[in-house]
Amino acid sequence: MPLLGPAFVAAIAYVDPGNVATNLTAGATLGYTLVWVVVAASVVAILVQFQAAKLGMATGMSLPQLCRKRFGRLGNVLLWLQAEVVVLATDLAEFVGAAIGLQLLFGMPVEVSAGVTAVISLLLLELRRHGRTRPFELASAATLLVVGAGVGYDIVFVGHQSASGLAAGMIPNLGGDGALLLAMGIVGATVMPHAVYLHSALVQGRGISAQTATRQPGLVRRILRLDCSLALGLATAINVSLIALGAGLAAATGGAWTGDLLLAHGELATRIGGAAALAFAIALLSSGVSSAGIGTLAGDVVMQGFLGWRMPIHVRRIITMAPAVLALVIGVPLTGLLILSQVIISLGVPVALFLLVHFCRDRRLMGSLANAPLTTAIAAGAAAVITFLAFSLPLTLLL
Repeated sequence: MPLLGPAFVAAIAYVDPGNVATNLTAGATLGYTLVWVVVAASVVAILVQFQAAKLGMATGMSLPQLCRKRFGRLGNVLLWLQAEVVVLATDLAEFVGAAIGLQLLFGMPVEVSAGVTAVISLLLLELRRHGRTRPFELASAATLLVVGAGVGYDIVFVGHQSASGLAAGMIPNLGGDGALLLAMGIVGATVMPHAVYLHSALVQGRGISAQTATRQPGLVRRILRLDCSLALGLATAINVSLIALGAGLAAATGGAWTGDLLLAHGELATRIGGAAALAFAIALLSSGVSSAGIGTLAGDVVMQGFLGWRMPIHVRRIITMAPAVLALVIGVPLTGLLILSQVIISLGVPVALFLLVHFCRDRRLMGSLANAPLTTAIAAGAAAVITFLAFSLPLTLLL
């Protein structure tokens, strides 16, 4: 039981406002076409988070800490810089999403709501800072359920769903305008680099030493596999449901709605009723507030791991919220900003994945929890495919 829970914290990153915006837009503009991308990326995410948790258990160190031990100063500075860009893009998505949720619920100006989000996320982090790890993990699991319940309620009452369309969406296809951009956004929103760094740190200090873990590899694998499958399986169901909700709402509006989050709330209120609009706003707010705390915690793990520095978490929250507040003040289109943030995040995925594969295959480091050759081949293959897509995206946008 002490080992169960970290995956639910990491899974919050998989249902953040970036996921909401990207998946709803994909459903609204392309129907069920990209369901296969969500499912495939989620399967990879389960494998990745399992590897990250196993790495932390076997070594007693996080992925960034292992990099600091293995690589030189320059290499770690470069790794830290790219990881910080990913964390900033993640924070941007989370603050914007929470700001939209507060605006929809209370009419609060988005500039003010960003500050409110920061305060709430810091309160959640205080649970973990003062050793209240289990309440923190239970709060994360509850957030997943709240988001899922809100999306599920809206799917039922919006209707216009197609079982055959959903089944057809499982067939790989990138047809349609903007499909590749949205597909990479989904990958960035699903295989989250900061969640990889964070998960490798969350499993530590749970009453089981690295030596004990390597002496009971079968038990550790089973428990970590269960934790990751339950948490990320729920996140996968929510993400597929978001595509279905986007497709259903677009059909209900005759194609007039194309994915904008603010307009989605209005369309739900007008066509379905206030309860549906309220469920949507609560789900979005829950997603944004909880994932904002996770992003801050991941940033702390990244900085402390790669550089050996530790910044007061309150100072870090002020720094990381600054780009989001600036974007809100100058009036950048929010839904487009959310999708762009996910594309930026996707460019950091290959780095995290190849580092993970590199360490998890090392038997001298991992002992009996080292990857089998087949597992290494599968993980490396997935990382190679995602790398190809990530680096082909800028060329696609330019051309």
